[in-house]
Amino acid sequence: AANAITYDYAVAHDIALPIIAEGSGNAFVPYRQLITQLPAALSAQISQAIQLLRWQTDTQFCSRCASPVVHATADERAMVCPVCRLRQYPRVQPCVITAITRPNPQTGEMQVLLAHHHRYGEQKRPLMYGLIAGFVEVGESLEHAVVREVAEEVNISLSDIRYVSSQPWPFPSNLMLGFRASYAAGDIVIQEEELSHADFFDLSNLPKIPFKGSIAYELIAQIAHEQGIAL
Repeated sequence: AANAITYDYAVAHDIALPIIAEGSGNAFVPYRQLITQLPAALSAQISQAIQLLRWQTDTQFCSRCASPVVHATADERAMVCPVCRLRQYPRVQPCVITAITRPNPQTGEMQVLLAHHHRYGEQKRPLMYGLIAGFVEVGESLEHAVVREVAEEVNISLSDIRYVSSQPWPFPSNLMLGFRASYAAGDIVIQEEELSHADFFDLSNLPKIPFKGSIAYELIAQIAHEQGIAL
């Protein structure tokens, strides 16, 4: 495993990949496409492996003195500087993702706030919509990160913020922390650098949403299930 690399690293550095014969039934498949087909335990193992391989590739020098690092000799995931002895460990990036709900002002049907992010692409139709998400900043709580990200991206305020569940997400090495919240006040004004559109959608009439297996889907499905609606 010490010499393993990711597919993306191999392509970026023009490293030859194993030849897979046509008709052999084998092929390289993006992990995002596999998530919906894999058992949860296997998916978790692959996610962990992807993150460790990327960390290993990106941690070849000491961040303090710039000397080449070596693997820790003990049973420990660490890269050790032989000069100044700094130990570098795999790190995850906490990221909050929030499902915001409200009753439809006209009909009373439960709605969820969904946004089309530029990173989803503008050409492929139908456009995919997701939840508001963002990285936790230094010095803030998870709840504060939820309030800040929502205010920055869609300009609304929230109430009843509550944690639901988490999911490791290896793109690149995130820990997604899922929340739910209720709409409190404000008109939607999108952050144009991040979003092209955002709105509240009736649960019975949702646009294309993230795939099953993602925490975004699970949060939306939980709300739909409470309302007696199957996605």
